[in-house]
Amino acid sequence: MPREFSLVIHWFRRDLRILDNTALLNAKLASEHVLPLYIVSDWKGQHLWTGPNRQSFLCACLSSLDKNLKTIGGRLIVHSGGAVEIIEDLLQTTGAEAVFFNQDPDPFGKETEARLTKTCQSRGVACRGFHDVTLHTPAEILTQGGDPYRVYTPYSKNWLGCEKPAPLPKPKALATPDDIPSEDLPTLDHWNLGQPGNQILEAGERAAHERLKRALKERLTNYKDLRDIPSESGTSRLSQDLRFGLLSPRTVYAKAAHMLDGAEKKEGIHTFIKELAWREFYMAILDHYPHVLKEEFNKDWRGLPWDEPGENFEAWKEGRTGFPIIDAGIRELLATGFMHNRVRMIVAMFLTKDLHIDWRLGEQFFMQHLTDGEIASNNGGWQWSAGTGADAAPYFRIQNPWSQTKRYDPEGKYIKRWVPELADVEAKRFTEPPADGKPIAEGYPLPCVDHKTERERTLAIFKKHRQSSGK
Repeated sequence: MPREFSLVIHWFRRDLRILDNTALLNAKLASEHVLPLYIVSDWKGQHLWTGPNRQSFLCACLSSLDKNLKTIGGRLIVHSGGAVEIIEDLLQTTGAEAVFFNQDPDPFGKETEARLTKTCQSRGVACRGFHDVTLHTPAEILTQGGDPYRVYTPYSKNWLGCEKPAPLPKPKALATPDDIPSEDLPTLDHWNLGQPGNQILEAGERAAHERLKRALKERLTNYKDLRDIPSESGTSRLSQDLRFGLLSPRTVYAKAAHMLDGAEKKEGIHTFIKELAWREFYMAILDHYPHVLKEEFNKDWRGLPWDEPGENFEAWKEGRTGFPIIDAGIRELLATGFMHNRVRMIVAMFLTKDLHIDWRLGEQFFMQHLTDGEIASNNGGWQWSAGTGADAAPYFRIQNPWSQTKRYDPEGKYIKRWVPELADVEAKRFTEPPADGKPIAEGYPLPCVDHKTERERTLAIFKKHRQSSGK
């Protein structure tokens, strides 16, 4: 049976895999030849939304993808610059008849897709975008009235009740023309970036599948009990793999759901699956309410006064606030490109409620350092902690870093791992501010603020803003 096209460009974006890839498989089925393309962004130096950790991981993912494509007869074609301009040039020079891609969930990617569609239409070229990044599109999970959900629990009940799409097979073979030139695979030097942390996870599709296997075998059964304990290996550690598309959410869900059959302890697996729903809830929020990237989701809190970032903000960014759990989280982030999710909440709420610094600055800092930096989830998490977002913590629910430490790191294992100057300090001292006014260890700073005082100030700020706005 003849194929619809002779040559299709498959544009890789955040789907850096060959297994269970919707657009790639469809490109293969529709065309005799496939041009696998990755377009490297051409900004240089510091970027507001990424940094060396994520870009280093990306470089390794692209190297792995190129090798994997070669196993099925293809090869990765790399160009750097503006996506629409590069694709238009390739359409002209190669004679490709179509462009296939998996759709981006954020507004920046959507704007590029819209321009690309117009370009393809003007050239009489097919342009096909596929849904791939989530199990369900934002338009699928709506209220009975057809409106977007603004609260997670009813969203998740609807989401959990919907039939999930099955994983897709890997293309058996690709045929990529030999005469198409490519730039070299990128390195960090391409962006003039510094060095990443020294403990970034192994990248690539194979490494991601190994992490998934470990999560299924060792972690999901006890996920509910251990996921909030930062000293334990209790989380799945798949977030960066979903972010870069090394794993499809269909594959992850299907394997987790399969575990339920015959599992003695199902609660942990159910809890993990609900975390996939949280991911898609925040992506739906971003899709329906893209203004959240610039302002508070809850309009009641727009215009809140924030302190100017000063020395305390610098101390927070460097992990020297004098609050052990905060400093441990930041130092883990700087070294690994990862921060434990429970600690992310504590660290984010400390910045917004104890230091009174705009959540947007924390959101940006996380995106510059997280390997798994996902715009929708990161924004949702920061607005949750600030009390301004969808289904957010009420403004008066302010986590106490000392009591959070007592609850989630009572033996100080996590703190001692990431703050080595506290290795010989009794763990109990991490659960309350120093009563004698002296540092808890030589060379370690005193707490930069008094939590009780700053909590009261936060309550006053929010109450005053609500009263002044007539809410």
